[in-house]
Amino acid sequence: MPTLSISKTRLNVETVIWAADLAGTFVFAVEGAVSAMRGGLDLLGVMVISFVAALGGGVIRDLLLGATPPSAIRDWRYPALTFAAGLLTFVLHSFVPPVAGLVVTVLDAAGLALFAVAGVEKALLYKIRPFVAMLMGTITGVGGGVIRDILLARVPLVLRADIYASAAFFGALVVVLARRAGVSPGWAAFAGGVACFALRMAAVKFGWHLPKASGY
Repeated sequence: MPTLSISKTRLNVETVIWAADLAGTFVFAVEGAVSAMRGGLDLLGVMVISFVAALGGGVIRDLLLGATPPSAIRDWRYPALTFAAGLLTFVLHSFVPPVAGLVVTVLDAAGLALFAVAGVEKALLYKIRPFVAMLMGTITGVGGGVIRDILLARVPLVLRADIYASAAFFGALVVVLARRAGVSPGWAAFAGGVACFALRMAAVKFGWHLPKASGY
């Protein structure tokens, strides 16, 4: 019975990771495509930015965890979803009004929350200590965006946003605390995702930011 219970728990966690990973992949692929089109890139450029924005963080996470080959390479659904989302965004942009900056911010916050949750859950599944697991969640959330911004020749959002990586870390912290309190992986992931998204959007609305050095 204990073995069966452990197997069910692992299956539950893996399902949460898979669902959050795919949802985050789609959201970041769309957000990456919008950013690429705003940067004046052609179709190939849009597809490349969609790919790296959606899968970059997950690949870095998996390499650091020793989960090789990374899910983004091993599972065909990840690149397929990424390219489909990027192509769909490219095709439909001519038929819809220009995307408002707030919409891009919301998409980015949603992707950040989903990936932060998926990253910390996967790290915990690999028996990584809680603090490092939270760092893995943060890296998963911000990694793809850093690569995207570098390719678009701009300062990465994580270095200039009011609160960005901090929101991912906070969401991962909520997941860890919820899991330690005995909350199921699904509800812990939900709580962490909501916490990350809410903090990021609140930071944008109210202009919250971390302390900066004075005189520079």
